[in-house]
Amino acid sequence: MTTTTQEIIEKFARLPISEKREVVSVILRDTLEVETPALSDDELVLNAEEIFLELDRKEEAKDGES
Repeated sequence: MTTTTQEIIEKFARLPISEKREVVSVILRDTLEVETPALSDDELVLNAEEIFLELDRKEEAKDGES
């Protein structure tokens, strides 16, 4: 992930929920207009693994705070 992308994600995380919804709406709408190639099974597995690892890190961090 590039530094710019990471900065965007961090700024998005700090937005109020109403603004997050607006941003998501625009991104989803714009994404529908972009043709993307189908992901291979390996790519899907890698993406799913990244998501689950991030969720696990967040849960562990939350458990560490309590």
